[in-house]
Amino acid sequence: MSLRNHTNADVKAAPRSLTLNNAVKRTLDVTGAFFGLIFLLPVMILIAILIKTNDPKGSVFFKQKRIGQHGNVFGIYKFRSMVSNAEERLKQDPELYAKYIANNYKLDQDEDPRITNIGRFLRKTSLDELPQLVNVLKGEMSLVGPRPVVKDELIEYGNRVSEFLSVKPGVTGYWQVCGRSDVGYPERVDLELHYVYHQSVFFDIKILFKTVWTVLLKRGAY
Repeated sequence: MSLRNHTNADVKAAPRSLTLNNAVKRTLDVTGAFFGLIFLLPVMILIAILIKTNDPKGSVFFKQKRIGQHGNVFGIYKFRSMVSNAEERLKQDPELYAKYIANNYKLDQDEDPRITNIGRFLRKTSLDELPQLVNVLKGEMSLVGPRPVVKDELIEYGNRVSEFLSVKPGVTGYWQVCGRSDVGYPERVDLELHYVYHQSVFFDIKILFKTVWTVLLKRGAY
C-alpha cells in the first residue's frame, strides 16, 4: 500500500509506534545482555581458560571491524576461535582466499587452516558469540537484528544496502534461525531484509526462542 493511501492520522502515528518499539527493544537489549553476562560469566571464564591453554600466546578475545547501523564502523567481540595471525594466513594462500570469497566469506572447518581445536567447538556451539553481549550493552548491537557484515560484504546488498543498515545488527536474527551458514547470498539478503521490513518486539522474542533451539541442534554453525 502506498503512503498516499494512508490517512494523516496513520502517518503521524507511525513515528510514535516506531519510537515506542525502539524504546522497548533497547530495554530488552540492556536487560537481556546484563543478566546474560552475569548468568554466563562462569562459562565465559572457563572458555577463556581453554583458549589460553590451547594457544597461550594468543588473546582470549577477537575484535573485528564490522559495519553497524547507518554505516557506523564498530569492533565486534568474539572469543578467539582462530590462530593469532588468521587474516594473514588466509591471504597467503590466494586459491583458498578466492574460495573464501566465493563461498560467502567462509570456509568449511575441515579445510580452514585458521581455526584452532577449541575454536571448532566454540563455533559449533555458537559460544564464540557470547562476548557480543558487551556490544549490546554499548549500544552497537541488539540482541536481535541482521548479522553485522564486513565492508566487503555490503556489495551483496546492492541498492538495498541503506535498508539493511537502517537497523542495529544483532547477536542473532532471522537469517540465523533460517539456516545461518547453510543459507548463503543472495538468499541471505532476502532473509535479513525480511527482518528489517517486519521488525517488532514480538518478532524479536520469537527469534530469540528459535535461536535457543537452533543452537542446541547446532544447525548452520561453522
